[in-house]
Amino acid sequence: MTKILLIRHGHVEGIEPERFRGRAPLSLTALGRAEAAAVARRIARKRRPSRVYSSPMGRAMDTAAAIASACGVAAPEACADLNDIDYGAWQFKTLLDAKAEDPALFAAWFATPQLVRFPNGESLQDLGARAANALRLVLALPPADTVVVVSHDSFNRVLLLQLLDLSLSSYWRLAQSPCCINEIDIAGGKACIQRLNETGHLDG
Repeated sequence: MTKILLIRHGHVEGIEPERFRGRAPLSLTALGRAEAAAVARRIARKRRPSRVYSSPMGRAMDTAAAIASACGVAAPEACADLNDIDYGAWQFKTLLDAKAEDPALFAAWFATPQLVRFPNGESLQDLGARAANALRLVLALPPADTVVVVSHDSFNRVLLLQLLDLSLSSYWRLAQSPCCINEIDIAGGKACIQRLNETGHLDG
């Protein structure tokens, strides 16, 4: 059995009030660093992963580095397929600015996200293809490994939807909080999600 601990990076600017963050080069805030330390302690108490993979974005790499250090394993390996969705022309726009620029596309993003492609950017289908590639990378490892994967809100949602055999139209039905833990067991080609968006380690 392969166990995947799927983590979202810690808090950054642009989460509240919300912006289309995507590929913006954002650093962890003080809160984000504290969240990364907390999730690292939580993982280190329970198990020792064989590898830590991360999106190449700094906020994810820094979260992954905290986990790898706490667990006493090798530095995280950057994986391009784990990167956040590319919002293209909407990169780092506020929700209000995006709505004013293109009200129809903005409304579609929240009503029918599976039908949206961001101007000069990606669609959820593009992200889904990358998520499948990343999953194949992890599953090619020897069985019985625990692997930590650190990525982003959108990536995590899309990968979880794939594992649940749900449509991309269900994108908004999943929540992914900063430094949450999703625990996924894969055996015999079948996935079982043991924990989803767990954040108890962040209390206090």
